[in-house]
Amino acid sequence: MAIVTTKDMFAKAYNGGYAIGAFNVNNMEIIQGITEAAIELKAPLILQVSKGARNYAKHVYLMKLIEAAVQDAEQTAGFDLPICVHLDHGDSFELCKSCIDGGFTSVMIDKSGESFEDNIKITKQVVEYAHDHGVVVEAELGTLAGVEDEVKVKAEDSSYTRPEDVQEFVERTGCDSLAIAIGTSHGAYKFTAAQCTRDANGKLVPPPLRFDILEEVSKRLPGFPIVLHGSSSVPQEFVDKINKFGGKMPDAVGIPEEQLRKAASMAVCKINIDSDLRLALTACIREHFAEHPDHFDPRQYLKPGREAIKAMVEHKLVNVLGCDGKA
Repeated sequence: MAIVTTKDMFAKAYNGGYAIGAFNVNNMEIIQGITEAAIELKAPLILQVSKGARNYAKHVYLMKLIEAAVQDAEQTAGFDLPICVHLDHGDSFELCKSCIDGGFTSVMIDKSGESFEDNIKITKQVVEYAHDHGVVVEAELGTLAGVEDEVKVKAEDSSYTRPEDVQEFVERTGCDSLAIAIGTSHGAYKFTAAQCTRDANGKLVPPPLRFDILEEVSKRLPGFPIVLHGSSSVPQEFVDKINKFGGKMPDAVGIPEEQLRKAASMAVCKINIDSDLRLALTACIREHFAEHPDHFDPRQYLKPGREAIKAMVEHKLVNVLGCDGKA
């Protein structure tokens, strides 16, 4: 199977009450861990490339690695694994065009920080070019806090999506899916300690997602694919491991998985996992070097990282997204 768009994926997800996992990729081990989990569970998959990851790894390397993953599914598992290659948070028409011309099947144009009219204008420009080339487009309304590709948005500068704007925006732009802001956040530090409460054990409890906004948006856009960014759960076992072996990540807290599963059962067709994989890889590398300070071969410490990523993705495909067996 060739690399596909999200059109059929989202239609099936919306009707089936599950979400497709969108995982950010940067190197071979991350791509292998993700796709091996999806192959075993027969789960459709979105592999996302940010502007920063594309600059780091280079477009052609990432595309060839993803093509290898598709071929691996065909040869080792004997079935066609649907994989969409998506540009995450494209910040310009030029970047989106370059990714479309380079074989991506989906792009995001994120002008949520601009005025409503400017967001529409630039999004429509991307949509027209993308649709002419058989590519789908994700847009965004509302602004998430946190760090995305080294760009930091302060909590006070974030904003929830206004449900009264979504229908006009989708109709005027022609976008194929819409990312909304209901309280998720980019990065491992999704909330400050001041934004959270603490349970009896002193564990931080983040504020709940605004499901009222999601419900209202879905009423105004029946059947339309909704996307959540910044939806990592920030597993505490990896945070603890990083801190144990020399890291400094106090009070890193993510989105509770039960809330993400609820979102997936509603109108959300795509959930972006933006930091958990890097946490797993970093934690495994720190632990390996602490236990084996004499090792120098990258394969010795990247292999357990890849295995941890695979296990994490398997968990999310089944328990958070509910998309196992849907390929």
